[in-house]
Amino acid sequence: MHLHILGICGTFMGGLAALAREAGHRVTGCDAGVYPPMSDQLRALGIDLIEGFGADQLALKPDVFVIGNVVSRGNPLMEAILDAGARYTSGPQWLAENVLQGRHVLAVAGTHGKTTTTSMLAWILEHAGLQPGFLVGGVPLNFGVSARLGSGSTFVIEADEYDTALFDKRSKFVHYRPRTAILNNLEHDHADIFPDLAAIETQFHHLVRTVPASGRLVVNAREESLQRVLARGCWSEVQRFGTKREEPGGLCARGEPQSFDVLRGSLKLGRVEWALLGEHNQMNALAAIGAAEHVGVAPDVACAALASFQNVRRRLELRGEAAGVKVYDDFAHHPTAMRTTVDGLRRKVGHGARILAVFEPRSNTMKLGAMKAQLPWALEEADLSFCLQGNYGWSAAEALAPLGANAVVKDKLDALVAAIAQAAMPGDHVLCMSNGGFGGIHDRLLEALAQRAAH
Repeated sequence: MHLHILGICGTFMGGLAALAREAGHRVTGCDAGVYPPMSDQLRALGIDLIEGFGADQLALKPDVFVIGNVVSRGNPLMEAILDAGARYTSGPQWLAENVLQGRHVLAVAGTHGKTTTTSMLAWILEHAGLQPGFLVGGVPLNFGVSARLGSGSTFVIEADEYDTALFDKRSKFVHYRPRTAILNNLEHDHADIFPDLAAIETQFHHLVRTVPASGRLVVNAREESLQRVLARGCWSEVQRFGTKREEPGGLCARGEPQSFDVLRGSLKLGRVEWALLGEHNQMNALAAIGAAEHVGVAPDVACAALASFQNVRRRLELRGEAAGVKVYDDFAHHPTAMRTTVDGLRRKVGHGARILAVFEPRSNTMKLGAMKAQLPWALEEADLSFCLQGNYGWSAAEALAPLGANAVVKDKLDALVAAIAQAAMPGDHVLCMSNGGFGGIHDRLLEALAQRAAH
């Protein structure tokens, strides 16, 4: 089968392309601004990439066009596909019909932590000898790739609530039909398609409706939004995590996040010792342990696997050090994720070191300004904050005004880099947060710091 994938350089569609190629299909694809690292990974797999969405690509005559959710009406190639009556489908639907069918799917849903928790769960199953397939919205360092078919009966997938395609406005995850589903947390996000939290809760309940009675829902007990989702109807076993120690049945943790016991009531199930930071990762681990148990992996085995878990690229990833200043890269873009990331770094470096938080409001939700009021809260643990002002229709300087002189806003990347380099001192930690490449700010900043030190 020949697939031509529209929007192939996105993490989900790029992972799907890799799976299709591994399964023996011919794969081609196109995107606006074909860009690395995904473009390099795909070309290494023998996948031909085309820049742009020209209608002339209809001449490729693939068996099916696979449409990513970045494609909208008015797209020249999409219009040509519709006019010609060519066969097309969405990425999630193709994946469900051609990869997930007949496998035990373990889906990881939530506003935050999906990529990390999916990677943890895949690694636990791998460590246990189950040889899972997986599709992750990032690159787990233990595997070095974002997707693989696997030879076992299990498949672990990051389950995104964003819509499927221009012709299918359901969340992607309703296509996956999991037997095991993690509901990690739930906040308002994706304000471009969801008007409020209740709208997202409805989509999460659609996911709950697809889990069989013999399946398992692994649910964060601390999230009132998830309890509301379950209250709408639940037909599967529920395993809660993050419970209080005395509550029966649920999973909880005792101890510091970098070394903690996993408990069920008063029963110790295992001990995790690892290099990850923050309580959020402890919660991610509990979710992964609960899901792995559903496919026969004992919690003590899961805990042993997590000791060798190496995290995911762009999760507090140290990009380099210059002039005594360390520069990190992180994917955080929602205010809660930003606050959690800053807190995790603070726990690592202590209160004697300075953290300079740098971010761009790049996600659709942040561009709309729907969460601008939460930014001071997200950044309050940082010593200084720097923001790149884009054409958002709202003022980052006004949003960050509660931080006073500790917040700096620039409308050009060069000016932002210069301001950070001037403010940074030896021993500082610069944390760059964005769900995009941030214009290569990490390398630019390291170069600017090195040049300043040389003079």
